[in-house]
Amino acid sequence: MDRLAVKGLLLSTLLGITTTTTAAELRVAVAANFKHTLELIAADYQQQTGVKVRLSAGSTGALYTQIRHGAPYDLYFAADIERPKLLEQQQLIRNGSRITYAVGVLAFWTPGQLASNELLAQWQPRLSIANPRTAPYGVAAEQSLQQVRPNDFPPLVRGSNILQAFQYVQSGNATGGLVAMSHLKAEQVATDEFWPIPPNWHDPIEQQGVVLSRTTQVKEACSFLRYVAQANAQLEHSGYLTHSIDGVALEQQCLSAE
Repeated sequence: MDRLAVKGLLLSTLLGITTTTTAAELRVAVAANFKHTLELIAADYQQQTGVKVRLSAGSTGALYTQIRHGAPYDLYFAADIERPKLLEQQQLIRNGSRITYAVGVLAFWTPGQLASNELLAQWQPRLSIANPRTAPYGVAAEQSLQQVRPNDFPPLVRGSNILQAFQYVQSGNATGGLVAMSHLKAEQVATDEFWPIPPNWHDPIEQQGVVLSRTTQVKEACSFLRYVAQANAQLEHSGYLTHSIDGVALEQQCLSAE
């Protein structure tokens, strides 16, 4: 499916979103794996509403720390459920705004080679993964390695986030990696060069988004959260798993929160 078709499907599900005459701008913290996909969604949203969306990408853990220390974001799209839950417990988000917008997919990528379960089990060169201390994809990578080769990991190169793990392989600093399917899709990597990791090899990479309580753009922030939550066509095209969300109820709940 080409991007125009995806865009058409996305817009067809979002009738009723109103445009704005103000020059509102949303500041959005986004996990590195989701940056490219959110750029596409945000561009369509801006075209439809006139609201600008400025993204700041990083590891989920690093962005969480920034938010805890007062970084002026309106929304936060994490790569896990842990940090959004913590922000909710700390009363730093709008009630009712915490949603699972996508489920991430991990893949074994070996440029120039046929990727497979068997190759991963025998892999000896350096393998790139995200840092498990800050990136949920890194946790999933270690859990997956434990499944296929318990206590016998190859030499690991750890990126600060899943995008850096991808870039280590892309640049040749590592000859293979456990990376996000979304990055492979974005770069149009040949399908025989990557092997999707079975979902039951690791905890689900459930990715949640929230509207932060410090936002002064409540209407726009709740509207954008709904827009992302209903962007299933673009999300699936970008390599994520999705589920159905009642966008109208979500937006109303977000707007009515105290």
